[in-house]
Parts: sequence; C-alpha cells; structure tokens
Amino acid sequence: MIGGNRQAVIQMCRADKVNAIGEAVIVWEDVGTLTGFLDYSGGEADYTAYDAKVKEATHVFIGDYVALDDQITEENSRMMIDGAVYDIKLIDDPMGLHKHLEIFLKYTGGQ
Repeated sequence: MIGGNRQAVIQMCRADKVNAIGEAVIVWEDVGTLTGFLDYSGGEADYTAYDAKVKEATHVFIGDYVALDDQITEENSRMMIDGAVYDIKLIDDPMGLHKHLEIFLKYTGGQ
C-alpha cells in the first residue's frame, strides 16, 4: 500500500451541452478520487527513449491501484490537486500488476 499525502480528483470532460449560438459548452464532472503522492518531473533530463507524452509531463502522481472507468482517457480527463489543474498525459499500471498507478501530468494552472 502506497498511501499518500495528496487527494486528487479525476474530472472528465462532457461537451454535451450547447450555448445560445450552438457552441459546445465544456463541463468538467468529478468521476473519482485518488490518494497518492505528487512529484515534480519536469527536469532537463536527456532521456530520448521516453514517449512524447511522458516528455510533455511536468509532474507524476503515484498512488495505489484503483480500477478506473474505461471512459477515463488521457484525451478527455484532467486532475485537480490542491486547487491546481493538471492535464492527464498518460495513465500507467506498470507491467499490468495492479499494484499502483503512475499518472503523468502537465500542470496547466489554477482553477
């Protein structure tokens, strides 16, 4: 068990509403909560073998394994941690062991 010192809320984008002129209105809906550790990973390391999504990441959130809804993807989800918004770049269950999750994030600012 990893535990953690941060609560992260996973939010999923819903664009099923439209405004008065027909534009899609993006609404972020809370779909889950994880406990874990948030670590800065945006250093200037020269590792060229990493995937591009991992290179974009500024932080990594590590927490105990929780089966996430299949609808939660990198393309439609973000995390809120301590009032800050992070885009999800990659959700990884290392080696498929279901022991912990590594979620690579890109800091995008406050709410």
